[in-house]
Amino acid sequence: MSNKNETKKITSIGGSALIEGIMMRGPKKNTVAVRTADGGIYTEDINMKFLSQSSKFWRLPLIRGVSGMIDSMRLSYKSLMISADKAMEGAEEEETSKDKKKKDSKKAEKAPEVKEEKTEENKEDKENEKESSGVLMKILMVVSSLIGVGLAILLFFFLPTWLFGLLGMAFPVLAKGGEGIAFWQSVIEGILKIVIFISYILIISMTPDMKRVFQYHGAEHKTIFCYENELELTPENVMKMKRFHPRCGTSFILLMLLVGIIIGLFIPKGMFLRPLIKILLLPLTMGIGYELIKFCGRHDNKLTRIIAAPGLWAQRVTTKEPDEKMCEIAIAAIEAVIPDDGSDIVKNGCC
Repeated sequence: MSNKNETKKITSIGGSALIEGIMMRGPKKNTVAVRTADGGIYTEDINMKFLSQSSKFWRLPLIRGVSGMIDSMRLSYKSLMISADKAMEGAEEEETSKDKKKKDSKKAEKAPEVKEEKTEENKEDKENEKESSGVLMKILMVVSSLIGVGLAILLFFFLPTWLFGLLGMAFPVLAKGGEGIAFWQSVIEGILKIVIFISYILIISMTPDMKRVFQYHGAEHKTIFCYENELELTPENVMKMKRFHPRCGTSFILLMLLVGIIIGLFIPKGMFLRPLIKILLLPLTMGIGYELIKFCGRHDNKLTRIIAAPGLWAQRVTTKEPDEKMCEIAIAAIEAVIPDDGSDIVKNGCC
C-alpha cells in the first residue's frame, strides 16, 4: 500500500481499549476480547439496549450526540468490568499456583480423607471469596466513576474560571472587563482546559498499566484501518497501519473543548455562575461535537482535516504502538462484530 492514510471504505465499527483487552462495537453486536492468564483469548458479547434504539427522538441531530455519549459510557463501563474481572481471575490463579506449591509438602503429610475434606472446604471458600471480590470491584468502580465525574467538573469547569480570575488580579484590564474581554476569557479558559487535559493524559501515560491500555488503543485503531483497507486481518497487516483515527473518542473530547470556546463567548462572567451555565449547556456542546466528528468521519477534504487535526495530534499521546499479541486481541474483537450483510459500511470508495 502506497499510502497508509487512504482507505477503501468507512465503517461504523468503533471500540475502546480495556485492561489487557479491547471492546468493539458493531451495528448488531458488541464484543469484548481479553487476554487471559494462560495466554488465550476470552471473548464475550455484551447485550444492552441503547437509547438510540428506544426512540427516534434520541436519533435527532444534536440529540444523538448526547444519547451516543450516554450509551458509550454505559457500554464502556460494562466492558471494563469484564476485563477487570478477567484481570482479577488471572491474578488469583497466579496467587493460587504459588500457594499450592508452598503447601504441597504439608498436604502430602495429611491423611487422604482429611485432604479431601479440606479440598472441598477450600473450593467453597474460594467461591465465596470470588463473589465478595466481584461485589467489591463493582462498588469500587461506581465510587471511582463518581469521583472521576466530580474531578472532571472541578478541573474543566471551575478551575479555568478561577485561574482566569487570578489573571485578572495580575492584569487589571481583564478584571474590569470591557470590549473584547468576553472573547479573551473564553479563549483563555479553553486553552487552559486543553492544557489540563493533555497534561493529565501525559501524566497517566507514564504508568506501565496505562501505557499498555494506550497500546491497546493503538491496536484498536490499526485493526479498524486494516479492515477499512480490505486487507486480511492478520497481526502483520494490522501492524502496518497508522494508529491515528479521525473518529476516535480523543478527537471527540478535543472538539468538545474547542466548541466550548465558542459557546463560552455568550456566557456571562461569574466565578460560580459561568461554570454552572457551562455544565447546563454541556448537552449542546456534546451534540455539536458529535455532529462535527461524524461529518469528519464521512468526508475527507481540507475542512474536515482542519477540524480533525487537533484530535489526531492528541492521539499521539493517547495511543501507543502495540505489539502483535495486542493486535490479535483487536482482531478477535472486530471479527466478532463484522456483520455479514455489510450494514456497518458507511461509505464505499471513500478516497
